[in-house]
Amino acid sequence: MIQVSDFHYELPEELIAQEPAERGASRMLVVSRQSQSFHDDVFSNFPRYLQPGDCLVLNNTRVFPARLRGRRKTEAGGEIEILLLRALNEEQTLWRVLVKPGKRAHTGEEIVFGESFRARIESEGEFGERVVRFEGPGRVSEWLERLGETPLPPYIRRRATDPDRNRYQTVFAEKTGSVAAPTAGLHFTRETLDRCRETGAEIAYCTLHVGLGTFAPLRENEVSRIQLHEEYFEISQTNAAILKRAQRLFCVGTTSVRTIETALLRGGFEAMSGETNLFIYPGFAFRGTGALLTNFHLPQSSLLMLVSAFAGRELTLAAYRHAVAERYRFYSYGDCMIII
Repeated sequence: MIQVSDFHYELPEELIAQEPAERGASRMLVVSRQSQSFHDDVFSNFPRYLQPGDCLVLNNTRVFPARLRGRRKTEAGGEIEILLLRALNEEQTLWRVLVKPGKRAHTGEEIVFGESFRARIESEGEFGERVVRFEGPGRVSEWLERLGETPLPPYIRRRATDPDRNRYQTVFAEKTGSVAAPTAGLHFTRETLDRCRETGAEIAYCTLHVGLGTFAPLRENEVSRIQLHEEYFEISQTNAAILKRAQRLFCVGTTSVRTIETALLRGGFEAMSGETNLFIYPGFAFRGTGALLTNFHLPQSSLLMLVSAFAGRELTLAAYRHAVAERYRFYSYGDCMIII
C-alpha cells in the first residue's frame, strides 16, 4: 500500500528559491531511466537532449493576478486575502476562492477592495474555500488587473512585485486561467524555443489551467484514497495532429503530462476540452509521455508522486538528495531536472 509519507525528503529552507534566476540560466539535473543514473548540467543545454521526431509539449496557460487584499465591511474591519480559483459564470462575477483567514469570513459578509469594488460571500466550503460574488462598475477582469497581485506560492515569503508579473509567466503563455505558473516552462526564452526547433523537434501546445488540483495539500496518507480537484484542459485540432505524429513526446511540466495522458485515456489525440482530476502516482501506465522536464517539487506532493511514477521512486528520491547536496534551488523559481 503506497503512503504519502513514502515521498518525503529533507530540504533546508534556504534552498527554496525566493527570487527567479535570469530566464534560461538555471541549473538542470539530467536523470536517465535506462542507466538509473543522473548528472549535472545547465538548462541552456536543454536542446541537446532533443532529436528529430520529438515533440516538445508546452502548457500555454496564462497566470492572472488572482490575489486580492481587502477588508471586512464590519465595525472591526480586519484584513482579508482572497485567492481566486475559478470563475463560475460567464460574466466572471461569481468565483470559487480561498479566503485567508478563513475563520473570519462567513456567508453574507462583504469584503471591500476599493471604494466601488466589493465581494459578498455566498457560501462556505471546507479548507478555506468560499464562493463569492463580485459587485462593482465595469468588468471584473479590469478590476483584477488594477488591484490583483501575481499569486506567488506561499513558500515564496515576500509580496509579489511588478517584475513578478512578467517573470512568473512563460514566454508562450496565451490562454488566461491559472492561479499558479506551469513552472517548468518558466525556463524557456524565445531563443531556446528556436534552438529546440532547429534540432528537428516540433512544438505542440496544450492548456491546463492550474488550480487546486495541482497545488492543494494532500489530506490523506493512503495514496489510493486521494482525489484531486478538477482542472480545465484543452487540446486544439492543430496541436492534436502534431502530437499524433510525434515519435517521442517530451513534456514540459507535470501539467502537460496530465493533459496528454488524460487525452489518451479518453480515446487519443483529437480536439477536446473538459475537466481532469487525473492523479498519477507509481503504478500508473504512461501511454504517451516519453521524457519530462520539471522543477523540483514539495515533499509528499502529488507532483513528486507523478515524477516518481515516471522515473521510479528510488531513482527520483536519490536525484533529489543529490540536488539538495549540490545546493540546487527548489520549487517554482528554482532549478529543473529532465528525465529521459
